[in-house]
Amino acid sequence: MPDCSRPPEGVSAAQTVASSRDRRDDPVRGILMVVAAVFFFSCSDATAKYLAQTLPSIEIGWMRYVGFTTLLLPLMIRGGPAVVKTASPGLQILRGLGMLGSALFFIMGMHYLPLAEAAATSYVSPVFVTVLSILVLGEKIGPRRWAAVLVGLLGVLIVIRPGGAAFQPAAIFPILSAMSWATGVVITRKMTGQEHPTTTLIWTALTGLAVLTALLPFNVTMPTWTEVALGALIGLVSTMGQWLMVQAYRFGEASVLAPCSYVQIVWSTLLGFLIFGALPDHWTFLGAGIIIASGLYTAHRERLRKKRQDAAAAATR
Repeated sequence: MPDCSRPPEGVSAAQTVASSRDRRDDPVRGILMVVAAVFFFSCSDATAKYLAQTLPSIEIGWMRYVGFTTLLLPLMIRGGPAVVKTASPGLQILRGLGMLGSALFFIMGMHYLPLAEAAATSYVSPVFVTVLSILVLGEKIGPRRWAAVLVGLLGVLIVIRPGGAAFQPAAIFPILSAMSWATGVVITRKMTGQEHPTTTLIWTALTGLAVLTALLPFNVTMPTWTEVALGALIGLVSTMGQWLMVQAYRFGEASVLAPCSYVQIVWSTLLGFLIFGALPDHWTFLGAGIIIASGLYTAHRERLRKKRQDAAAAATR
């Protein structure tokens, strides 16, 4: 997934998958696919929020990972043992735990927070990616990137307003989700060029499913058939979102498509109002705008850094 957007397991591999295929320059088509993908992600979030009223977060996450793993079963069967062979099992497990934490913390946050507010707060992930890139990857970050980090944190403070009457302690969950997501993204970068995207996705799915299956007996509620159907819907729509996001990167560059993921705040606001009757206040919109601006600038600086690296690599050939 591009650094400037949340969930989901398949997006961070989307660029790698796309690079291994024939690219077709059709950015408008790619943008429409990203917009559709984040709509499906928002539908998944809204369904999870609805289920969180009666089912534990672990159970909801388990349903999602069952759907995710089921999708990958044909790839596992067709690829055989070789498709799960990895040179970095420790890193794969850590990435899987990061993505699992991102999903679980976000579901926990949605139990208490409006959809739009949870989505807006989770957009702070580029801030954590920047910090972790320094600690884990040894990247050099200039004053402009540090300024973007501080601006992004300011946006989060505006959204959650600690100390104010509207503050909810549950606002920490989307922040923890963003931190977990950023951990997964940085580990993905660390493994770049070493692992096949399909192998990484399978390890992510199996790691999450194994952990949730182990935890499920300690926190389970017998679901109704309606809840089972909604759980299946989460797996379906999130899978559709994953597929659309991967396809989108066949038609456009990350620098063009990544910012379009922020339209998720629109879908989240709309679905939050239609399903739950909740509308974010003006402070949430202001904070979200600041966070998004910080993320866009971070993506811009990342693109410039990559261009310099590519130019330097070309000069040494």
